[in-house]
Amino acid sequence: MSTSRFDLSGKIALITGGSRGLGRAMALGFADAGADVAIASRKLEDCETAAGEIRRLGRSASAHACHVGRWDEIDRMVGEVYDRFGRIDILVNNAGLSPVASSSLATSEELYDKVFAVNLKGPFRLTALVASRMAAADGGSVINISSTGSIRPTPDIAPYAAAKAGLNTITVAMAHEFGPKVRVNCIMAGPFHTDISKSWSRSPGFTEHARRAFALGRAGEPDEIVGAAIYLASDAASFTSGAILRVDGGLP
Repeated sequence: MSTSRFDLSGKIALITGGSRGLGRAMALGFADAGADVAIASRKLEDCETAAGEIRRLGRSASAHACHVGRWDEIDRMVGEVYDRFGRIDILVNNAGLSPVASSSLATSEELYDKVFAVNLKGPFRLTALVASRMAAADGGSVINISSTGSIRPTPDIAPYAAAKAGLNTITVAMAHEFGPKVRVNCIMAGPFHTDISKSWSRSPGFTEHARRAFALGRAGEPDEIVGAAIYLASDAASFTSGAILRVDGGLP
């Protein structure tokens, strides 16, 4: 297969949570593949920093402050991106929130609602807004970033795992709603070394667990998610929709 099938030249990508971690890695990877990128996260300064990195790669970029758990902010941000670029060809619902709680009883209503708002309510609204416009135009690709916690839940992340399981579900539902012009897929990510996970992903306990339990024996580096994301965003995945792709180092 020609590598041109993976070329994103001329495409406009919107990535939530795009200022750091997996989102930043995908933003830089998309730009390297030829896409212009809109970066959204809660802190505008961080978005501007990531956008500057993309511009240094020779691509256009924009920065947008947005709390994806709030639909009014989503509506505003989507309008800003369309005003700036005229369209969105690729949407990556990457923003996430994964706090832990000592027990279900200790989980407050505020924490529960916040986790579901960011991990499920936001992607639902964003996909509805953007994919409907994609379907009315020339089509596009939506990529949801889920977690292996959705199929391997533990008590301390129960709300997060449930929200990500919901994200898996709406991936399939929206693939049918917005197809055939829009493809909706999901990357189910395993443990990655990011600034959010640094307190545990390199700890001796997790390192030993990964060495024994994972086929690759380790957690991933952020740029190791980029190949899967570019595949799902590109013409190489023209017959892939409603799929949930595990990128987890061989979780048993």
